[in-house]
Amino acid sequence: MTVEEFTAFVDKPSKPVKHEVEKGAIRKFAQAIGDQNPLYMSEELAKKSRYGGIIAPPTFARTFDYGVIEGLWFETEGLIHGDERFHYYRPIKAGDVLHCSRRLVDVFERSGSLGKMTFLVYEQTAADEAGNPVVKTKSTIIYRGA
Repeated sequence: MTVEEFTAFVDKPSKPVKHEVEKGAIRKFAQAIGDQNPLYMSEELAKKSRYGGIIAPPTFARTFDYGVIEGLWFETEGLIHGDERFHYYRPIKAGDVLHCSRRLVDVFERSGSLGKMTFLVYEQTAADEAGNPVVKTKSTIIYRGA
């Protein structure tokens, strides 16, 4: 795809995907990343915390499916993960029901030692059932074309 073809999808949102956050999934994620923080693992200890229950590690939001932007398809082999930033409005808690969506917010091209590269900047949002954002992430993917 060309920069112009990608640009046609800027600001088109994906259809939101509903996620029910389970404490078991939080525990497994914490174990997988080697973080034994009791706020992620122990219901009893987490209940006594200021959060009142189990919360998710900061990068847990990366496990959500943020949906597909209709019509935006390209070969994903060889993509390079450029950057990812998280902005939390509040912690993700076990029992949360979140609606996750994404949109392409910027497209630009640069040349480097690997040749021309297209930078795709996505914003992902997980919002609660009232529509309040819980976490927003911004990620950059580098596309080198087919």
